[in-house]
Amino acid sequence: MRSTPSFAGRRAVVLHRPDPGIERLTRQLERLGLSVTVAWEPIGAGAPECDIVLVDADQGWSGLLPWDGAAAPVPVVALLASEAPGRIAWAMEQGAVAVIAKPIAASAVYPALVLAAALYAERRDLAERMARLEERVRMRPLVHAGVRAIMAARKVDEEAAYRLLRETAMRRRLTMEHVAAGIVAGAEPLPEVG
Repeated sequence: MRSTPSFAGRRAVVLHRPDPGIERLTRQLERLGLSVTVAWEPIGAGAPECDIVLVDADQGWSGLLPWDGAAAPVPVVALLASEAPGRIAWAMEQGAVAVIAKPIAASAVYPALVLAAALYAERRDLAERMARLEERVRMRPLVHAGVRAIMAARKVDEEAAYRLLRETAMRRRLTMEHVAAGIVAGAEPLPEVG
């Protein structure tokens, strides 16, 4: 079972026109320990001074948030009364990972924040993992070149050369890609046949 996060000391930006529902939302966010800024203007292009954004998806427009959805630097929660597919799509394009239905009920705020924080963290971790895997795939030709260099220099077959490369990488606590790049560049000595 996952533990639920604490929001004490975090900062929230609510992008919405002032109204009684937003006052209720602000009070609930403050009860949860967040400092809250309510605005109805675009967030600057720099890193936002907040830890979570709650945005009016019914009235929002392109440019209200300075990022594409996949690149949202903080969790985004959509505030939504409409069932219009275009408004839902807009919220998703902004990176919304949770929704609070309007009119806002205080009991809906904490679950939405927990979901937003968890899904945002998963999305960020997945993006980092994908970037590492893409880097390894991009470096794969270096591994093949390193294996071929070991085969030619040590007169071993491909399987033995690959094993030597893998063992050298493990011993040096580097990735195979980095050891192979060093071998191909001539900066890394060829591993000895064991």
